[in-house]
Amino acid sequence: MFASEIYSARRNELRRRIGKGLILLPGNVESPFNYPNNTYHFRQDSTFLYFFGHNVPSLVGVIDVESGVDTLYGDDFTVDDIIWMGPQPTIRDFADEVGVAEAKPMAQLVVDIQRAIALGREVHYLPPYRGETKLMMSELLGIKPEMLHARKSIDLLFAVAEMREKKGAEELAALEEAFEIGYHMHTTAMRATRPGRSEHEVAGMVDGMALRYGTGVSFTTILSQHGEVLHNHDHSGTMQQGRLLLCDAGGEHLNGYVSDHTRTFPVGGKFTQKQKDVYNIVLKAHDDAAAALRPGMMYSEYSDVAFHTLIEGLKELDLVRGSVDDAIAAGAAYLFMPHGLGHGIGLDVHDCENIGERSFSFAELEERAKASACCITRAWWRLMPGTVLSNEPGIYFIPDLIDKYKAEGKCKGIVNYDKLEEYRDFGGIRLEDDLVVTETGSKQIGSKQIPITVEDVEATVGQE
Repeated sequence: MFASEIYSARRNELRRRIGKGLILLPGNVESPFNYPNNTYHFRQDSTFLYFFGHNVPSLVGVIDVESGVDTLYGDDFTVDDIIWMGPQPTIRDFADEVGVAEAKPMAQLVVDIQRAIALGREVHYLPPYRGETKLMMSELLGIKPEMLHARKSIDLLFAVAEMREKKGAEELAALEEAFEIGYHMHTTAMRATRPGRSEHEVAGMVDGMALRYGTGVSFTTILSQHGEVLHNHDHSGTMQQGRLLLCDAGGEHLNGYVSDHTRTFPVGGKFTQKQKDVYNIVLKAHDDAAAALRPGMMYSEYSDVAFHTLIEGLKELDLVRGSVDDAIAAGAAYLFMPHGLGHGIGLDVHDCENIGERSFSFAELEERAKASACCITRAWWRLMPGTVLSNEPGIYFIPDLIDKYKAEGKCKGIVNYDKLEEYRDFGGIRLEDDLVVTETGSKQIGSKQIPITVEDVEATVGQE
């Protein structure tokens, strides 16, 4: 946790932005794994964590905009709880730690919210994404669960995203520590990789590093020799000489801030010339995008830098022909890299995505999204000092996508489909690091570099 003054300042700024009413910020509750007392690893709601700091289940925060009073709701642990968990702080203790004036039992939350509704006060809330939270919010607000999304607070949605996007010094320090976790995860994967070893074994080592140095992984680890499958969570393969292993993994710091990195490396420790040629195109796109990033740049401009470098490199391999601009306009970039260049990084590995463009359509909010220009939607995202985002170009040879493009006549005369046949079993390469936008450009998160050049990667793989 940070100092209580930081949380108080955040809540006061949110209060200023919203103007009137109550702001209701529920924390997460425990979620059963396979029976009630055997739960999944607990992860707090990131917005609750941002404003109220506690990674503890079954808490709710309310900010009263007009009165200036903040309240933390929850129930004190009983003796039965303490038998299993040991002595625990009271709700009053939790409130004091984050500068909250009022601490009340959970039963009082229903009374207070219903009183506010009866008085005609607006209750601002974000669209809930967990079933348990939806049911609780439905009961609190007296509306059916299916109506919750329609009545979400647009003002709160934009205010939270705008605040969380621009990272303070304490957040950047936490992200630096999250990088250290990621560094251990990825160098462990490289050192442990060798022919004959199971992907599952190495994935377990990677996840173990996340628990050794932090609170666990920031998302489900992707580790596979089938790098052309973008989100491949299958670790059932046995590593084979001549194959590439893609590892996309990140760790979570004690304060909830995360890392997200990807490396691709040869199972046998040495790239083939063919692999090296494609790898260096991706590495150049990674470096070019980071070098070009400037405050005020649109996300689309940042992405375009990488796409141009990728297509230029593919032209040198005679996989793409004609002008770079024509190839991109025809959709050739999507054939080889069917994802965006980056996403926000912070308390979530896709920061604010639960309230952003993948949560619902922003078509009806287009003008507001353009004016805000925050990370809530990448179509109008303007990268400003304090923004932290990933930089993850890739080249993938996806047989089904190649066949679809060819059958539909896409990029005819631009993509060399005959030459592309030589790469159908190549797999995929992705390289990813996290950047913070500065006043003059950008800086990579982390005090050192996870091995990324061909020489450094080959010097690390298999050196357990």
